[in-house]
Amino acid sequence: MSLINQINQASAQTAQNKSQSNAVTTNSSTSSTGNPFLDGIRLPKDSIVPEAKSQQLTQDDFFSLLSQQLSMQDPFKPVDNDQMIAQMASFSTVDGIGKLNDQIVNLNSVMTSSQALQASGLVGRKVLIPTDTGNISAESPTMKGVISTPSKIPELSVRVEDEKGQVVATFKVDGSDGGNVDVNWNGLDKDGKPVTAGNYTIKASGLVDGQSQELPVSTYAHVSSVSLGTASTGAILNLRGGMGIKLTDVLAVSET
Repeated sequence: MSLINQINQASAQTAQNKSQSNAVTTNSSTSSTGNPFLDGIRLPKDSIVPEAKSQQLTQDDFFSLLSQQLSMQDPFKPVDNDQMIAQMASFSTVDGIGKLNDQIVNLNSVMTSSQALQASGLVGRKVLIPTDTGNISAESPTMKGVISTPSKIPELSVRVEDEKGQVVATFKVDGSDGGNVDVNWNGLDKDGKPVTAGNYTIKASGLVDGQSQELPVSTYAHVSSVSLGTASTGAILNLRGGMGIKLTDVLAVSET
């Protein structure tokens, strides 16, 4: 009997030790405030935030909803076949439009890359752009442009301004041929000295119907590099002097 009692006492002691160990573990993992009510409403330390689900309705979601609709319908008033076909056709149309949009985006990306590759052939050449501002540098000490005239004007007055708006040179151009008249500036100021490097603006005026009128001027710019751009802008030509222009805005390409 004493041996059995000893075994029972040993088993009871082991169970008590396990209970105390579990209690210590629980207390160590969760600190108590001493107030049972506060301990009951306290949030757990390790809260699991569910991952955000996509808000887009996929084909699987559609068929799941369709199955639920069929299972929950009134057996005495089933869904009309035409209505069911119309729902399926509507979803197929929306799904097809989504796939078409993805294909168009991919096509735009390919076209943008192809356009940039073609535009790379313009690097090192000059292009005519719809702006009257050009760049003077050691590599390109002169400026060329085009004056657009509405009619034949015997004499066009041309003035060149620096970035501060000060006139650095003036000269005359023959516009008797009318249309687009070429204009060349040698990069010299009023005293015949080369101007400093920078951006300069060519402005032209002439007599139109007996009145002096400002005329639009386009200038040639040196293409230094090409950027891919985006699907909406297309390839971007980076010009000498820090300017940039879309490839679609180029008016003409010059050999030099």
